[in-house]
Amino acid sequence: MAQSDPSEILLIQHRWANNLLLEACEQLTDEQLDHEFEMGVGSLRKTLTHIAGAIRGWGDLLAGREQRPRLEEQALSIAQLRELFEEVTTDFENSARTNPHDGIATGSRGGNSYSFTRGGVLTHVMTHAMHHRAQCLNMLRHLGAQQLPPSSVMEWALMEDPVEMD
Repeated sequence: MAQSDPSEILLIQHRWANNLLLEACEQLTDEQLDHEFEMGVGSLRKTLTHIAGAIRGWGDLLAGREQRPRLEEQALSIAQLRELFEEVTTDFENSARTNPHDGIATGSRGGNSYSFTRGGVLTHVMTHAMHHRAQCLNMLRHLGAQQLPPSSVMEWALMEDPVEMD
């Protein structure tokens, strides 16, 4: 039966789209991964690392943990990024699924404290990743990719979670 809970749809589709993007990047050279573009945080590698770092950081907030150091300065291989995405995505999903969305998550960074509803954090992380995945698709297009990976919720629903009619 097709998913109908918006939170579950977002979490499942998020993992699916990130995995397809990483798969598309496996074919690229280091030079292509590090090619600087005038969009986002600059390169595919930097953007993928930024997405994973954001998932990890917001996952720490949802879990009530102290924020771990940012990842943006690391130059990770696609294999390392795949492992990192698996780890941080599973952690984020577990926190999102075990804490009520109307609960409050509070944290601090750079001397500032902030509070958000857990549902707000979930929504932000999903839309933040989609924003940066779109930049990655554009980077792949500029690098000459012949086929771009699917990434939208509708593509996921059609390909992975279709509604079956009687």
